Amino acid sequence: MADEMKHAAEAIREHAKTTADTMKASAERMAESGSALSLKLIEQAELNMKEAFAAIRAAASARDVSDVMQIQGDFLRAQSSRTIDQAREIGEMITEFGRDAVGKMTHRP
Repeated sequence: MADEMKHAAEAIREHAKTTADTMKASAERMAESGSALSLKLIEQAELNMKEAFAAIRAAASARDVSDVMQIQGDFLRAQSSRTIDQAREIGEMITEFGRDAVGKMTHRP
C-alpha cells in the first residue's frame, strides 16, 4: 500500500512537472509570437506612411486639381487593397501562433 501511494505521488509529481514545462514552453512561444506580430505591425505602418508621403509629394507637384483627384483616388484604392492584404497577413500570423500554442499544449506537431 505504501509503495502504491509512493508510485502515485511520483506519477502526480511527474505529470505536474511535464505540465509546468509545457506551459513554460508555450509562454515562451507566445512571447516570441508577440514580438513577431509587433514587428510585422511596425513594418506595415512604415509601408503605409511611405505610400502616404509618396502620394502627398505627387499631389504637391500636380499640375491641376484633376491630377490631385486622380492621385488621391489612386492612393485610396491602393491603401484599401493594402489594408485588406495586411489584415489577412496579421490574421494568418495569429492563426499560426494559435495552432502552434495549441499544438505545444496538446503535444501535437
